Amino acid sequence: MYLSKEYKAGIFEEFAGSAVNTGSTEGQVALFTKRIAHLTEHLKKNRKDFNTQRSLQMLVGKRRSLLAYLYKKDINRYRAIIKGLGLRDIIK
Repeated sequence: MYLSKEYKAGIFEEFAGSAVNTGSTEGQVALFTKRIAHLTEHLKKNRKDFNTQRSLQMLVGKRRSLLAYLYKKDINRYRAIIKGLGLRDIIK
């Protein structure tokens, strides 16, 4: 698999605070962002892979809902994760 245990632990260490804090919103958003980037590259090469396209759309929706939750819960954490991952501000 393209995301090894060590790689995931590094993502959670960087964004969630510790490698074992896998349930944090920031860690989940960071992991979804890495997976979205991987699937986007795959779809650039394989345009007609509709199963991957649907998976990508579902991941984007999950990330968006987590970001909306974080925006309502704590706007400073939301702004920090947006800046850290280089995402656009989707909540207007």
